Amino acid sequence: METYIALLRGINVSGKRIIKMEDLRKHLTTINLTDVKTYIQSGNVIFKSQNTDQIELAKLITVKIEKEYGFNVPVIVLNQQELKYISENNQFIIERNEDITKLAVTFLSEEADAEKSKALYNLNDQPNEFIVKGKAIYLYCPNGFSNSKLTINFIESKLKLTASSRNWNTVLKLLDF
Repeated sequence: METYIALLRGINVSGKRIIKMEDLRKHLTTINLTDVKTYIQSGNVIFKSQNTDQIELAKLITVKIEKEYGFNVPVIVLNQQELKYISENNQFIIERNEDITKLAVTFLSEEADAEKSKALYNLNDQPNEFIVKGKAIYLYCPNGFSNSKLTINFIESKLKLTASSRNWNTVLKLLDF
């Protein structure tokens, strides 16, 4: 059985789309996910499954949440190897050793199309910087993430993919599960 990480977007923010993690863990076990754990309240779920189709797993979780809570939550599922690869290939750390409190990753449901990625690179968002690599967009925001124009809605509209962001500390914590 492989270990997966599900990233749920937009739950428990500003008192909207509230999901208690204890309830979520229980609900997810009813769709044949095992060893279900959560990390913080923002929608990080670690689980094991015999199902190896990550797109199907994301759909199963989305459908279950909609059934139980009455709202749609975009979900991205990746395996431990993908998370490890993403964590080991952040050029803002490798090449520049940037402060990790200024780093984040936007995870993508699939690899970004090179042609569509050009629209992101046309965005002038100084002093913020980003690198699109595979199923990840690495972010460096020296003045905080809330000041960046590279929002989830902007990314999804340009790439036509589901996206969900996590700060670097959360990425590192998810590796520990």
